Amino acid sequence: MHSSHLLLEEPIRMASILEPSKPSFFPAMTKIVGTLGPKSRSLEVISGCLKAGMSVARFDFSWGDPEYHQETLETLKAAVKNTKKLCAVMLDTVGAEMQVVNKSEKAISLQADAFVVLTPHHDQEATSELLPINFDGLSKAVKKGDTIFVGQYLFTGSETTSVWLEVSEVKGEDVVCVCKNSATLAGSLFTLHASQVRIELPTLSDRDKEVISTWGAQNKIDFLSLSYTRHAEDVRQAREFLSKLGDLSQTQIFAKIENIEGLNHFDEILQEADGIILSRGNLGIDLPPEKVFLFQKAALYKCNMAGKPAVLTRVVDSMTDNLRPTRAEATDVANAVLDGSDAILLGAETLRGLYPVETISIVGKICSEAEKVFNQDLYFKKTVKYVGEPMTHLESIASSAVRAAIKVKASVIICFTSSGRAARLIAKYRPTMPVLSVVIPRLKTNQLKWSFTGAFEDQPCSLSYHLWESYPSNARQSLIVRGLFPMLADPRHPAESTNATNESVLKVALDHGKVSGVIKSHDRVVVCQKVGDASVVKIIELED
Repeated sequence: MHSSHLLLEEPIRMASILEPSKPSFFPAMTKIVGTLGPKSRSLEVISGCLKAGMSVARFDFSWGDPEYHQETLETLKAAVKNTKKLCAVMLDTVGAEMQVVNKSEKAISLQADAFVVLTPHHDQEATSELLPINFDGLSKAVKKGDTIFVGQYLFTGSETTSVWLEVSEVKGEDVVCVCKNSATLAGSLFTLHASQVRIELPTLSDRDKEVISTWGAQNKIDFLSLSYTRHAEDVRQAREFLSKLGDLSQTQIFAKIENIEGLNHFDEILQEADGIILSRGNLGIDLPPEKVFLFQKAALYKCNMAGKPAVLTRVVDSMTDNLRPTRAEATDVANAVLDGSDAILLGAETLRGLYPVETISIVGKICSEAEKVFNQDLYFKKTVKYVGEPMTHLESIASSAVRAAIKVKASVIICFTSSGRAARLIAKYRPTMPVLSVVIPRLKTNQLKWSFTGAFEDQPCSLSYHLWESYPSNARQSLIVRGLFPMLADPRHPAESTNATNESVLKVALDHGKVSGVIKSHDRVVVCQKVGDASVVKIIELED
């Protein structure tokens, strides 16, 4: 993998651009989050998504009931078992989202320059003149001239399924708007976004709490996508709520930055959250178009330096209905990788799009190509400088492992870990080769801390790569980190184990790497592990 790296700053033979890429066991180092829904919930399609490179499945509770999502999740588990491709689970909350309620589900046509009234009275039927909404405080929050967007997936400037409204006047509880474009709204629910207007709605609604404490706890979700995160306190409150649910105390919180308020408090939010989702749909509306790229680059840089995963949304909208992305979208995906994104999140493209598997495949291919020209040397120096001296013990080991791997042109870095922290720190330095995180769960009073149903009955000393129930959340959580790929070891071999047991687990890890094609004869491998109280980085050269 390392040998194919290029630098855009260096001259390359233009004809080489047309040379086909060599297939790899890992489609890309950058991860792909796929939203599962009507067009992506069959066993065949989900299996295709996993094979194409989806490593996190997102369940969006803005629509659909828990029973519907549970059926989809059960199908996902079957697909994971069939394909032997591991996948983490993300629950996306509704949060402070305003919605238009269309009980009849009839399509609503809105014409440019026509007037439409937004009303909090739910009992009224949605028409082209009247749109009932789920929030009774809109009239107090907006004023004449404010901008409001309404649509299934918000306004991008090129679609006809979202409408751009301008507030004309406020009449009591109603808001009278003029349509700036013609559009047809279809479905039962449409998102409503008031640009740069503070909305007094809780970040975790009562419905969100109910879904998390039932569906989320039952399924031991790996990630909580906290919609409309506006302050660090939002994350703290969500974490406190999760901590009371026992099974979800390990769930990672990804703060979704969707408006100006979240942007203004970005640094404090980043400090509290486990990761960040840059929701460019809503945020792209709040920001002037010429400022979107600046926020993206600045936010990704901050996430990278903090060593926290950054996820980017809304990259290939046109693939909802088309088999190929636009030129601008293809370039946008590549720039997301070059800017430092850990993962790409696909929403409408996989949820209701016509080509979910093809979309994941194409995005993965673009990511893979972009990774080849990522300037790792510059990034490494920048990160080391940012961290400063003296480094922490773990940070020093992680950066040394990456430096050694690059210097000896290692094909892979293998990291033994219990919590996953060491492996994530290695991935923070963006090595050009995959990091295999050998997760060794802790034993607690002869009982496993997590549920491992039958994981080791047949293989007392092996790495299980595909059993859904056998993977603790900290292993699955690495599936959203760029370049990090988890494997599960026998928990009877602790990460600080004796040299003999470490060697036996390492042998199995190396064998797995050989079978998957990541490691070949005469390759060099860098291993990072604890031996007693010492952390060790060693280089292995493989024989035939």
